Amino acid sequence: MKRLALSLFTFFLVMLLVGSVKAGQESGSSSDNPDNSSPNQASLTNRQRAEMRADIQMAQKNYASAAADYEVLLQSEPKDAPLLNKTGIAYQQLGNFKQSERYYKKAVKADKKFLSAINNLGTLEYQQKRYARAIKYYKKALVGNEAPSIYSNLGYAYYANKEYPEAIAVFTKALALDPNVFDRKGGVGALVQQRSAPDPGVFYFLLAKSFAKAGDAERAARYLKISRDDGYKNYLSAETDPEFAAVAKDPRVQEVLHVQPSYVDDGAKVSPN
Repeated sequence: MKRLALSLFTFFLVMLLVGSVKAGQESGSSSDNPDNSSPNQASLTNRQRAEMRADIQMAQKNYASAAADYEVLLQSEPKDAPLLNKTGIAYQQLGNFKQSERYYKKAVKADKKFLSAINNLGTLEYQQKRYARAIKYYKKALVGNEAPSIYSNLGYAYYANKEYPEAIAVFTKALALDPNVFDRKGGVGALVQQRSAPDPGVFYFLLAKSFAKAGDAERAARYLKISRDDGYKNYLSAETDPEFAAVAKDPRVQEVLHVQPSYVDDGAKVSPN
């Protein structure tokens, strides 16, 4: 049974705006977004209220309604990059990749430094299994920007493209910037964060290895266990793998390696080289 949901998208900017509906309350945000302010509803303009209603539609997963509302706003603000990006996200959620790509590219054209839209173009390529093209977009989004969520996305793309050493290196970089990047359920603001991967058993083993290299025994053990439970046959190699050396003797890792699960797993995943 999969321990992690393979959800593709989460919208933290939506949560920020939804919080403003409740007067006097503040919504949470992570270190990627330093603006923690939540405007009082009475102080909002009609334009802001209209966008907030669309954001609430997104939060409630009414993506078609949200897309329609955003498009109404775009009639008077056709070069608003964040608004174009949100519209792209709504269409991506609806599975309309053609429209989603159209709006993301419009956002980039409106603001060439709008990295969220560049990242999101990468997620479109990833979702369509064009991993090499996804890697190019993620790398472009990282130019001048050390966003752990984009490094995470890049790691997923390297992994899916079977570039395992590159995936481990990038995951380790993401963890160095934000040790909780894989614990959060999504990105920040309008940045789409990838959360699905082929061959989950192999993927979680590589993720465990990244945590091991970072010296995080707790998370290394957690993802090693998920890898084992998802049917990765060679999880015991962690005992002698040099990249697990920093955590191999930790009791939590040892428990995963030597306390066998109560079921017999007859599946086998290919070992990453």
